Amino acid sequence: MMKAIFLVVLSVTLFSQGHGNTLDSCEGRCGYGTDSNFSCQCNPSCETFNDCCSDYAEQCKGATSCQGRCDEKYNPQNQCHCNSKCMQYSNCCSDYADLCGSGGGGGGGGSVISDAELKALSETLYALDYNKASPSELVIDPQTLVPDSQTGSQSDLSPRRLFSFLDEEALFSKPTFAALLAVLDNYHRMTGEAEDFSPQQLNEQDTFLKETMSNTELGRELFSFLFTKGVYASEEEFIYDLKMMWFGLYCRSKNTMDSSGFEHIFAGEVKRGKVSGFHNWVQFYRLEKEGLLNYYSHNFDGPWTTYPDVLGMQFKWDGYYKQVGSSVIGSSPEFDLAVYSLCYITRPGKRCRLSLGGKQLEIQTYTWDKSFYGDGKKYIGSAFPATP
Repeated sequence: MMKAIFLVVLSVTLFSQGHGNTLDSCEGRCGYGTDSNFSCQCNPSCETFNDCCSDYAEQCKGATSCQGRCDEKYNPQNQCHCNSKCMQYSNCCSDYADLCGSGGGGGGGGSVISDAELKALSETLYALDYNKASPSELVIDPQTLVPDSQTGSQSDLSPRRLFSFLDEEALFSKPTFAALLAVLDNYHRMTGEAEDFSPQQLNEQDTFLKETMSNTELGRELFSFLFTKGVYASEEEFIYDLKMMWFGLYCRSKNTMDSSGFEHIFAGEVKRGKVSGFHNWVQFYRLEKEGLLNYYSHNFDGPWTTYPDVLGMQFKWDGYYKQVGSSVIGSSPEFDLAVYSLCYITRPGKRCRLSLGGKQLEIQTYTWDKSFYGDGKKYIGSAFPATP
């Protein structure tokens, strides 16, 4: 009898040592503090003290799913996160809402934001876009529609400008448009060229955020929604986070602080001989007017019969080609900033389903994963209307 018991104990011991007992695994433990009840650890310090579990790298470093990780403690080594603050910091894993949403968990302990809520809010923002262009203030001439297979041909199939008419006096005199125009010319378009802002230019960034988010009903509606959901505790926190998220500099090329979300999306960049980003219609208009941009064709025209509308465009910017540059057309600066920010905050790195005038619009966002601000927050890498 004693011999049988000894053999059972021995076999269990050998199994746990050779085949990985749960005490020797990081499954479900990533980011936890040191726990003496376990024979190995699963936190960043374990690499320093050489007591990591054998599956630490597999389970905890570079994890991209929330499977088994809901409400785990923050681990800076993870590519994405699954705790209640990840929405506030725009670093949730793509399946966070699906796997961890049942118990709540927006930023600051708020609830998960559903697709239905995003669609309802986007309809409200659409209705509040009082500064958008009217058909009497803006006329476009899309001309040639090409199939997706021909967007790379670099053929100029549209002899006329895209923008046939714009009432600049009516639109550009509005505070939010004036603030946008003041910021657009503050950038070097070539990646690899460091950005260095003067005090005046930094003030122009603050003015842009104030005019679009604090001084418009549309911007205040966005803040009110995110405040109610617990993403931000105050308007000051909201505006500060937007400034870091959009205007904070990071490096796209040559180890220089040469880029930001705003520059990439609103102003446009040139990287490796091609146009990168560039998803704002005001910037398109001003460069086309100056003769620096040549419109070629479009491969997508949204279902909207008034503004805002959406186009997927092919063009050359001073000799550099953009195969598909999708933009919301005729919208106000506050609308673009609000919609892109909403999608980035609530659906970072994935498609965000909105509704404008009863018609669906999807926004694709990307996070910048190579550098951070604050306590692990990610800059916005890109955002644009996703064309079918």
